[in-house]
Amino acid sequence: MMALPSFSLATVLLLMIPLASPATSCTEKEKGSLLQFLAGLSEDNGLSASWRNGTDCCKWEGITCSADGMVVEVSLASRGLEGSISPSLAGLTNLQRLNLSYNSFSGGLPSELLASNIIVVLDFTSIMWENNSNLVVLNASNNSFQGWIPSSFCISSPSFSMLDLCYNQFSGRIPAGLGNCSALKVLMAGHNQLTGILPDELFNASSLEYLSFPNNDLLGILDGARMINLRNLAILDLGGNRLGGKIPDSIGKLKRIEELHLGHNKMFVGLPSALSNCTNLIIIDLRFNYFSGKLTKVNFSTLINLKTLDLLYNNFTGTIPESIYSCSNLNALRLAENNLHGQLSPRISNLKSLFFLSASFNDFTNITNTLHVLKDCKDLTVLIIGSNFKGEAMPEDETIDGFQNLQFLSLSDCSLSGKIPLWLSKLKNLEILLLQNNQLTGPVPAWIKSFNSLFYLDISENNLTGEIPADLMEMPMLTTENTTAHLDQRVFVLLIYRGPSFEYRLTTAFPKCLNLGHNNFTGVIPKEIVQLKSLVVLNFSSNSLSGEIPPQLCSLTNLQVLDLSNNLLTGAIPSALSNLHFLSATNVSNNDLEGPIPTEGQFSTFTNASFGGNPKLCGIIVDRRCGSAEAPLVPTLSTEQKDRRIAFAIALGAFFGVGVLYDQIALSRYFG
Repeated sequence: MMALPSFSLATVLLLMIPLASPATSCTEKEKGSLLQFLAGLSEDNGLSASWRNGTDCCKWEGITCSADGMVVEVSLASRGLEGSISPSLAGLTNLQRLNLSYNSFSGGLPSELLASNIIVVLDFTSIMWENNSNLVVLNASNNSFQGWIPSSFCISSPSFSMLDLCYNQFSGRIPAGLGNCSALKVLMAGHNQLTGILPDELFNASSLEYLSFPNNDLLGILDGARMINLRNLAILDLGGNRLGGKIPDSIGKLKRIEELHLGHNKMFVGLPSALSNCTNLIIIDLRFNYFSGKLTKVNFSTLINLKTLDLLYNNFTGTIPESIYSCSNLNALRLAENNLHGQLSPRISNLKSLFFLSASFNDFTNITNTLHVLKDCKDLTVLIIGSNFKGEAMPEDETIDGFQNLQFLSLSDCSLSGKIPLWLSKLKNLEILLLQNNQLTGPVPAWIKSFNSLFYLDISENNLTGEIPADLMEMPMLTTENTTAHLDQRVFVLLIYRGPSFEYRLTTAFPKCLNLGHNNFTGVIPKEIVQLKSLVVLNFSSNSLSGEIPPQLCSLTNLQVLDLSNNLLTGAIPSALSNLHFLSATNVSNNDLEGPIPTEGQFSTFTNASFGGNPKLCGIIVDRRCGSAEAPLVPTLSTEQKDRRIAFAIALGAFFGVGVLYDQIALSRYFG
């Protein structure tokens, strides 16, 4: 959920009566009311250690008193409390703020408390609030409320100015009665199950500054004629719905708008030129829609405050407009998955604050020029430009430098020829490197081990040759288990998507991965692989590796995905691999392995597809009996053993999503 803007917080704070530190002890009556509340809890999570009879209740945890010893605030959010809420809290006759959010109360809010005309701010877990005529702020977010949203807030309380119902299970339509709230400034009900259209009456709430209904099931179009009533609007968030149509030209009348979130809808047509009039815009998020046309219709040079422009997955055509390079405050620019073409302009160096650039899956050309003009964006940390530059050569120009802050680099899916270039070794802060699906040749360079922060390397689907170098087994971030603390913990400016279902907010959310699949590597799997203690994903599939599966693999206790398929491996599957308790997907198919397939641990959850194409393997999984010379007959599992294994597989599937990580890492190719 997005934080409230400063103007909204100020509104809330001004509505709250100042609270003072106590000069005297609380009264016995108020202490008794609090102790009755405590007695009604089935789980107080240690609260009783603070709330002890015989002590001053003004000093109890979560209690604030006025100078005359009257309780004016009870704040026990996220305290792990369970049980019912005692009506005794109504005995706190001077209570001004009650915050019991993020707990596990059952039942509702007692009617005695709801009738209070003193409480100004309720941050609670119930929707029985309509009798409070002084209510100004209501936060009932992050609960499990169901049913329709009540419509009589403004009738009960004409000064009502803030409603936050985010992250619940409200259904039905947005009540038209909310349009009667003449003082309403903040209306938030995202992440519910609301349906229907935005009611016309809602646009009568002309004081609205923050209108947010993301991730519901809303339909219809934006009514331009009515939208101009919301001239005070600073934030409009309707992303994650099913809105169609276009952005109306009247958007240009919203002079105060700072954030426009319409991503993940079904909107189309081009952007209105009137968007150039919204000079206070900081964020434009239009990702995952059907917008088309040329971006040059908008004069971005007027948007001097713009920090984020996200146009991912639309149908925009033409070149990148030169006016974008005038947005000197731009932090994040994402143009991926459109139909843009041409070259990056040297003027991109004007974007001195650019941290995040994603332009993959377009038709951009001249990778050498691209890298030379981008090296002057000194703060760049994420660069995703794969699936462009088709058939060009990987630049080997050693003058390419300047990417000293780069953490994430994707040059995948470009069909680039040449070798892994030396200039990459200068990127000392690199954590994730994606070079898959090109036509790179030659060996893996020895300097690969010089990356102190690199933990995700994907060079699969190339034409790389030679043996798997021992240098790869010396990568610092993969050789020790406790390395997360050394990685950059900063959140990405924008989410990074991998495939349609996976999204990441920071680099440490990616698994530690070494993917060398689909190349021409020969020789054996090096025994030094035992050093990669923290590795989560290992893919050596579709090469020409020979020899046996090294037993040293059994020491990689963090391994979740292992793919050695389509090689020339011989010998037995080491039985100790069954001790890899986190292994959720494995594939050793299409080799020349022999002997019994392990049946313990994770191996009891794998299917025939993991072992096919090895005619000398035997066991229940491949429905091939093991001869007495090779191994004893595999015993029939007892009912108890079967139940244990089924339970184990279900538990594992719930925790890891068996196979999902494999699909995500080994099969998906999209980054944006």
